[in-house]
Amino acid sequence: MASPVLKTSVACADFGRTVLPYISQLNDLPHQIYQAGADPQALRLLYLNTNPLITAFAFSLALVPIVLVISEINRNYSQIDRVWSILPTLYNLHYVAFAHAKGLPTQRLDSLAIISSVWSARLTFNYWRKGGYQVGSEDYRWEILRKYINPPLFFIFNVVFISLAQSILLFTITMPTYIMLLAAPITKAQTTDALFTQALLGFVFLAFTADQQQWNYHTAKHSYQSSAKVPPNTTFSAKQLDRGFRTTGLWALSRHPNFLAEQSVWVTLYAWSCWVTNTYWNWSGVGAAAYLILFQASTWFTELVTEKKYPDYKIYQKRVGKFVPKLWGEGMGEFDKEVEKKGK
Repeated sequence: MASPVLKTSVACADFGRTVLPYISQLNDLPHQIYQAGADPQALRLLYLNTNPLITAFAFSLALVPIVLVISEINRNYSQIDRVWSILPTLYNLHYVAFAHAKGLPTQRLDSLAIISSVWSARLTFNYWRKGGYQVGSEDYRWEILRKYINPPLFFIFNVVFISLAQSILLFTITMPTYIMLLAAPITKAQTTDALFTQALLGFVFLAFTADQQQWNYHTAKHSYQSSAKVPPNTTFSAKQLDRGFRTTGLWALSRHPNFLAEQSVWVTLYAWSCWVTNTYWNWSGVGAAAYLILFQASTWFTELVTEKKYPDYKIYQKRVGKFVPKLWGEGMGEFDKEVEKKGK
């Protein structure tokens, strides 16, 4: 049996009933795929008879040796980065497809599939326009780390974290969708589901807005640096462009409004699964929690580099919250006024 027979919404969040009985399928899956070969009917039956969570997890593990080998051959460690915006939606669509194939109610899951696709479109577009898919493009942070970590240790880091942990992480943040799949025949779509969909879309829009504001700033900055003239079609002053980083718009409220929105998407998905199952918490929250931890560590490292590059960044850190806006204190606007007074 591919999925458990459950009678209550709370039972859908029971790890012992919805996950543990199916772990053994992971061991048998490679051999079963080999036996099915290229037979579409056999593969379809295998897909329907395998627990969807196990299928998704197996796929995340199968990706590990692929990205590992490619990264080591090319000495480019942004292979997971290139599929970061795609894999979560692929997993979500997998759960939705499984629900459709099993004849389950899919109104809630279909809404999630649309939102997840919009999320992917936004993040993929932003990564593309910044040159992420160009040959040789790599996250600058990997290059910095290689200067401090010797090759053997960096290889271990690549295996354990870059290739393995990150691939599994992108699977785990979608685990709440599995719980919502199990709850589909038990809990009907409600008005509250619309609130969750609106919240998710709101966070995606917030991330898009923050990305666009950042893009507008850096476009103006690069033009200013190449011509020594403030572009005529920009609202930024020469002092703001000289600073090197944006401190206006959403970036006056949060140092990383795009990161805030990104994390909120997956925390909201987890909260949605809790609501659907009438639980205050459930095991699928480990994915959202790991995502938050990754963003804390990644942002710390990013800012460590940034504060060395831009003198005013430490002032920005004191006056503006990392993710959540500060409820009191002086923002960068007041600092700009002080600079202008001193310059007169």
